[in-house]
Amino acid sequence: MPTAPSAASEARATAARVVEQVTYGGRLLDRALETALATPDQRGATTAALVQELAYGTLRWAEPLQYIARQLLERPLRSRDRNLHALLLVGLYQLIHMRVPAHAAVAETVAATAVLGKPWAKALLNACLRSFTRNKEPLLEQVRRDPILASAHPRWLLDALRRSWPDHYRAIVEANNHRPPMSLRVNLRRNSRDEYLACLLDAGLGATPVPRLGSAVVLDTPVPVSALPGFAEGRVSVQDAAAQLAPELLDVHAGERVLDACAAPGGKLGHILEHCAGTAHIVALDKEPARRRLIHENLARLRLKAAVIVGDAADPGKWWDGVPFDRILVDAPCSGSGVIRRHPDIKLHRSRAVVESLVRLQARILDGLWSLLASGGKLLYVTCSVLPAENDHQVSAFTARHGDAAALTLAVPVGIARAPGIQILPGQEDMDGFYYACLQKT
Repeated sequence: MPTAPSAASEARATAARVVEQVTYGGRLLDRALETALATPDQRGATTAALVQELAYGTLRWAEPLQYIARQLLERPLRSRDRNLHALLLVGLYQLIHMRVPAHAAVAETVAATAVLGKPWAKALLNACLRSFTRNKEPLLEQVRRDPILASAHPRWLLDALRRSWPDHYRAIVEANNHRPPMSLRVNLRRNSRDEYLACLLDAGLGATPVPRLGSAVVLDTPVPVSALPGFAEGRVSVQDAAAQLAPELLDVHAGERVLDACAAPGGKLGHILEHCAGTAHIVALDKEPARRRLIHENLARLRLKAAVIVGDAADPGKWWDGVPFDRILVDAPCSGSGVIRRHPDIKLHRSRAVVESLVRLQARILDGLWSLLASGGKLLYVTCSVLPAENDHQVSAFTARHGDAAALTLAVPVGIARAPGIQILPGQEDMDGFYYACLQKT
């Protein structure tokens, strides 16, 4: 009787399927993983953690791994064998970046060919991986000599970072290629940060408060959200510290009418409501009906309420009731170039053309929403991008089009001042890359 595959080879096969779907099928990494780990044989916490590490790591280092794979294969694999190519990348990632013993990494990766239904490829995978172990240093030296491969970023993005941040692009690239911390937002309406830190300590979880941000905490080691004390009851949320600046900068006061445009999944919405629950009327807007469910789930967990509507922020005539807003948060669709360390598939899914399309969309959203803002009101523009075309260039172009828009100076405890706005770069005080600009209607 054939031997049943081990959990380790199953995990490698699952990771290869995820990498294949993201690389060749255009799926988002988070969604591909969610689907892959929903099957009964992948629900074990240890197996799930291994699948996640393999998938994230392989995609984080996809550029150099693809290059090395091309050197090892005598000829390219057929399109119907893309899962085998993904499995080879998974094997190479282990041999370069993980502490798995080489013999175990090779054996379990080779065994995963049978899990993929292609046992004929065992010899091929075995030959490629063993060839790499014999020639590891010369191959890695080739990678190190090529600035594109060494950066693990596509050429267009590395060029954009060099142009935009000549003094910082190396630090941005390094931050993008590191595992991100797990940052939390303490719900200060339910407990103080010190109280929640004590709860974490009681649960055996070490954490550090983020200076100058009263709600932010960084865990020493990431854990599943189910392990966070009080998560289900809304005492805490998972949110990067840089994203936690939004409520303070939006500056909501009692009795004001607030619009959170592009609100899903509702992280910043929840934080705003934690700041001013019951004292302001808040409307949450998102274009995708399916994403409205995510907003409702977040609100239910936090035990908060907001009016949630479906509509296009760039076309408010179809949903706006005609009553002006005192505050508008525009968490704009963007390249995500500031959160690549959390979403390495961004490097595969974005291109120069995609960014240009997003810049046009951002401009339409800003123009569409400006007429909804009351005189004297404030619009907070936010992206998780580090590209000036989406950030300070976008806001400067907007103020040039609208004579009644004035960019305010922001007092932010971290980041680089821009004209206008503030830019936090990935890795600054271990935060994600975010841009903020506040516009007041004069």
